[in-house]
Amino acid sequence: MNPGISLSKIWFDDDMVKLKIDSFDGNSLFSTNVYVGHEQLNSLVAGLSIFKDHVHGGIYDIELGSFGPEYASGAFRARLHFQERGQLYITLAAQSEFEEFGRKNVASEATLYLRSEPALLDNFIGELKALTAGKRDDANLEAA
Repeated sequence: MNPGISLSKIWFDDDMVKLKIDSFDGNSLFSTNVYVGHEQLNSLVAGLSIFKDHVHGGIYDIELGSFGPEYASGAFRARLHFQERGQLYITLAAQSEFEEFGRKNVASEATLYLRSEPALLDNFIGELKALTAGKRDDANLEAA
């Protein structure tokens, strides 16, 4: 597996999509499942399509699923920040589903840091569009 973020559709119905999100920085791999609405995925594509042109300091936040024990499955949050010379810096946080662990409910969590670039973001947006259209079951944002 190459470093980056990989979204894979594992289930869907008329209202929701269940995605498996793998995040890999070259050393650490964290995987979680999240539920998102179809409209949320369409909004993500639209937002990223605007953000990709903000290569001089633009910031965009992605949030899929919800953090906390009150919600189903896991959560994923990524802050994309264009910095020097078009480098895209990504800080991501992910949380697994909560489960019983002795007398408490716990979830595994990870924070990873990745770097990418505009061309790789363009590829991701194209794959994400195809995923939302039902033409493919995955989308990958490669790290540089």
